[in-house]
Amino acid sequence: VIVTARSTHEGADFCSRCFFPHFGIPEDPVTGSAHCVLAPYWQEKLGRAPSDELSGLQGKRRRGRVSVRQKEARVLLGGNARVVIDGQLRPL
Repeated sequence: VIVTARSTHEGADFCSRCFFPHFGIPEDPVTGSAHCVLAPYWQEKLGRAPSDELSGLQGKRRRGRVSVRQKEARVLLGGNARVVIDGQLRPL
């Protein structure tokens, strides 16, 4: 479930919260894939051009800010990240 609204925080165009309890994630603090869906929605809703960069704010206790901009059929994400797990994937 993705919940979104116009932001009242300075420097943010929209805010969101993401809940995925079916997958064992009560609330995801910052979800890049959700912002890929939210970018075109908010660009249209705010009357902004697809090439305009928007700022999204996500979360409540653990909060993150993600910048989004459409480039052709893609959405470019920007922001800071924190490593929470490190490992290697091996082919089966």
